[in-house]
Amino acid sequence: MINNKKIVVIMPAYNAEKTLEKTYNELYKDIVDEIILVDDNSSDKTKEVAKRLNITTIVHDKNKGYGGNQKTCYTAALQTNADIVIMVHPDYQYTPKLVPAMASMLAFGEYDAVIASRFIGKGALEGGMPLYKFWANKFLTFFQNILMKERLTEYHTGFRAFTREVLEKLPLKDCNDDFIFDNEMLALIFYKGYTVGQISCPTKYFPDASSINFMRSCKYGFGVLGVSIKYLLAKTGIYKSAIFKNDAKTLNPEEKLPYYEN
Repeated sequence: MINNKKIVVIMPAYNAEKTLEKTYNELYKDIVDEIILVDDNSSDKTKEVAKRLNITTIVHDKNKGYGGNQKTCYTAALQTNADIVIMVHPDYQYTPKLVPAMASMLAFGEYDAVIASRFIGKGALEGGMPLYKFWANKFLTFFQNILMKERLTEYHTGFRAFTREVLEKLPLKDCNDDFIFDNEMLALIFYKGYTVGQISCPTKYFPDASSINFMRSCKYGFGVLGVSIKYLLAKTGIYKSAIFKNDAKTLNPEEKLPYYEN
């Protein structure tokens, strides 16, 4: 806990057998109250490693996608009465050592959400980010900042933290189940008037770290442009797409989840 706030780390996992334990070992257990891993129907031994480490584990019986995985993660975290929820990828691409700093930015009420940015400082390229991803990230972030009138250094990091209120109030149920989920979530945070803090984060690109290929990156990029345009249309009142409508669905904390047992 920090400032009497319960802190829960969630891990959306897919074939993370080789990197999970290393990621877990760098989490500060003295401030993290609970860790929840959701295995998105991995073909390796991710769930077995998670249980050996005594991590609360949920296993999808079929692959639900990166966004679908996060929906389960956040639902499970809400069921534990978490005050602060931090997403840590178990592929060890982002350092878990920043969890206390990110949690503190929320625990004392300064922000509603926090992102760990690879573009504050020189972390991205030095960590091995491919050049095409570096410039694509720069371009998309520039485009989004103009349309959304914000000043983030990047929108595409997977290392994020949220207050309970954000997870309860955002209509995450209706968000995409693929990688564009992350971008839709940030757009909704700004749309609902929540504040986002940023912290500098190094990153590591290596064979066992998860990363989408060039074609899926292109699909994601076009999706980002679409989310930004939809945000602008909704904000100006011209047209509200599904996730920006008043009847868009939030997560259901009462949903029964498939917890894994040895």
